[in-house]
Amino acid sequence: MDHILAKVKGQRKKPFFKLISDHTLFEAIAMDVVGCVAYNPDHNLDEDAWFKIEQFSQQLFCNDLLQGDFDSKDYDDLTKEQFPKIAYLFSVQGKDFYFQKITPSLFILRKTVIFGEVAKVEECDNRLVINSKPDAVYLHALDALVFRNLATISSIFPGIDELYKEATKEEVEQFLDEPFIELSNDYDVGRVSKPNRKRIALAMTTLEAMADDDKSNMLSYIDSYCEQKLKFDKENSKFEISTDDDLKLLLYGIEQRFYTTPFGQERRLANSVQALD
Repeated sequence: MDHILAKVKGQRKKPFFKLISDHTLFEAIAMDVVGCVAYNPDHNLDEDAWFKIEQFSQQLFCNDLLQGDFDSKDYDDLTKEQFPKIAYLFSVQGKDFYFQKITPSLFILRKTVIFGEVAKVEECDNRLVINSKPDAVYLHALDALVFRNLATISSIFPGIDELYKEATKEEVEQFLDEPFIELSNDYDVGRVSKPNRKRIALAMTTLEAMADDDKSNMLSYIDSYCEQKLKFDKENSKFEISTDDDLKLLLYGIEQRFYTTPFGQERRLANSVQALD
């Protein structure tokens, strides 16, 4: 039997309550987890794609709800007074869990016109809108969480935003002090945007795994694609970084986002990349 439950704000000991039993809230999503994208904060999903986190039950941010056997008898019924305090819904469908975050905009508290056999006006009181797709799905058999937006589900799985890593001030300073960077026009750590802080966190990991010869070739590679936009001192092997856009191009280069099409020889920048096994 499928069940719909709710997490209620302000309840510490027993925050989960039964809403409806014997009802399936979301249509089952045909999911090929192999084809899902391992989470990367700088990846832009295609319309029909999902991020994934595998071995989810082993993650520190995995909800306790998913780490034991579910039994609906362990949960009390939601009361009318608790309805406005719902933080998120989850639908237990088979052994899988479908999650939807609840925001104030999803509550309908005004008159609506209902179309059935005839149209009629109905006074709406405490109605909740259900989205066409869940915000996240935990696939029990695969021990995988799939989702589309990490920020949306961060309140459902506290701590999961550690995957949305942003370089600290010290790490940004360390990166800007790399020998291939020359700052100008008073550009400094205080002017580095939030998106570039995330890209710096990724780039530092990339640089750590890169051989010295590859780092040298990387500079030539970036210069070959950005010579009209980035100033490169070949004698000293330094890029001049004077704006946040300069830094973004350099970071894209470190991640090897520039490429030339084999047919037509068109030079392009990949907005997102996904490793192929």
